[in-house]
This record gives sequence, structure tokens and C-alpha cells, in this order.
Amino acid sequence: MLGRGGHREVPAAEGVGGFPPWPKTSGLKKQHSLEYWLMVSLMPGASGEGAEAVRVLDGEEANVFFVPFFSSLSFNTHGHNMTDPDTEIDRQLQIDLLDILRKSKYWERSAGRDHVIPMHHPNAFRFLRDQVNASILVVADFGRYPRNLAFLGKDVVGPYVHVVDSYLEDDPPDPFESRMRSSKFCLHPAGDTPSSCRLFDAIVSHCVPVIVSDRIELPFEDEIDYSEFSLFFSVEEALQPGYMVGQLRQIQKERWILMWRRLKNISHHYEFQYPTREEDAVNMIWRQIRHKLPAANLAVHRNRRLKIPDWWSQKR
Repeated sequence: MLGRGGHREVPAAEGVGGFPPWPKTSGLKKQHSLEYWLMVSLMPGASGEGAEAVRVLDGEEANVFFVPFFSSLSFNTHGHNMTDPDTEIDRQLQIDLLDILRKSKYWERSAGRDHVIPMHHPNAFRFLRDQVNASILVVADFGRYPRNLAFLGKDVVGPYVHVVDSYLEDDPPDPFESRMRSSKFCLHPAGDTPSSCRLFDAIVSHCVPVIVSDRIELPFEDEIDYSEFSLFFSVEEALQPGYMVGQLRQIQKERWILMWRRLKNISHHYEFQYPTREEDAVNMIWRQIRHKLPAANLAVHRNRRLKIPDWWSQKR
């Protein structure tokens, strides 16, 4: 819960309040572990410098409620192949969660509009998404969401958790000629959804991303200008033989070095860590959530007094 200024934090406890660490052997499940890192950031003693979120004890003091359901992990664990019978476990967990939420007075008073639900895997919470569509969702992109369920004005695009190690010692005399890692450009084509972990692996590797997508949405774009360190191509351009290679070969050394330096300066925004640090990925996400609150509060307040909900959308 994001507490209003001046309220008491949960007392610090040893470690992360007994919360287990994310397993190092999780493989590709790690890329959608955003839900874990948001949860850990709210545990007693977990907030570092520049924390954007503070957990409070009294719900009346909170201005947003974090729903601690690991929807991506549930999908990856219970019937990852969609047709697996174990998917029934995932569905039942979603039903149980909704039952808990609907019994909460805080959910009831806002219809869930001031609740934050991570759904970072494209198939997370796939059975009952339409029943929580008023909430602030934290997603990877909007590729598998209908427009009336998730959109940029209400929801938050969160980065993937990178699966390669961060590039910490990257300061060669001539980075264009003597790279510690071999690639100057890293290709990021759209897959079955507009986004993927490849982009964030490239960013923390200080490799200039070459993004091929017509519909990608990017994290923190109200604060970060991706054109300063990335190159963008439409799908149509990418399908033209030799076009992309020709464009990349025209990139001058001076421009590439400027992009590389910018990558080094912004890569900390994509680090998930404990304890959190100022403007790391977790704190950037919480700040994005804070930006969504005025619209959520407007909807809650209007709904309390309107006799005819959404009257402006009806034919007149």
C-alpha cells in the first residue's frame, strides 16, 4: 500500500520479513518475476533509499492497495501449456482471489480501481481478467488484452526482469572498437507479443537495441526517451531486403557512442534488487503507479455521486 506522507511504516524485521529469496534456478520464469520484487519491496525493512512506496498498517491511511497474487508464477507453474489439466489449479486460484477481494470493504468502495494487480506474463490471470479490469494492472505490454480491459491511461507497463548479468565494468578507451561484449547492436523483433526480455537484456548489456515492432509499449516512457539509445523499425521496413542492415551501417561512430553512453546512464532503471535503490526498476514502477492514481480517484469519486454511471458514453 502506498502510504500518505507522515504515516508509520511496518516495523523492520530480520531479513525480508521471512520472505523466501527468488530461486536462482528458476530459468526463464525469472523474466516475469516483477510481482515478486514488488511484493518484497513492501516487506518490513525492505525499502532502501528513495523508496516510492511505503507499506502502512491501516487501510484507511493507504492510497493504493497491492494485491499480492503471483499471477505469472501461477500460470508458469500450473498448466503452462494451456491445455494441461493443471490449468484448473490456476483458474481456481483466481476464483479464490476474487472471493477474497469482493469481501474486502476497500475493494467494494472503489470497485477495485485503487488496487494494483501484477499480470506481467501475457497469459497471467487469463481466466478472470475481465472481472478485475477496473484495477491498475502491471503488464509487459497490451498484446493480449482487449482495449476495454487494459490500456496505457489506466495501467502500467513494467520491464521484464533481465536474465543476463548486468554489465558493470564497461569503460574501455574506445568502446566502438574494443567492446568488452561483442555486439554494437542487439536485435529485438516482435514475437508472439510486441515485447520480450531481449530488450532489457540488451539494455543492461549496454548494447544498442534495434526494435522491430509496430505496437510496442515501453516502460517509463513519460520519463525516458528511448530514441536516445534505441533504433526503431516498422515491420514493413524490416521485411525489405537489406534495408535494416543498410541503415545500421550508416550509423556513425559518434552517434553510436552517444547512444552507448545514454544506455550506461539509464540501465539502473531496469535493475530489480533487494533492498531497493533510488530509481531502480521497482521504485520506477511504484512511481508509475502513483501517476495513475489521479485518474483512478476521479473515477471513484464520480462513481459515488453519479445516478447514471457513464452517462456520457450513452447515445443522446
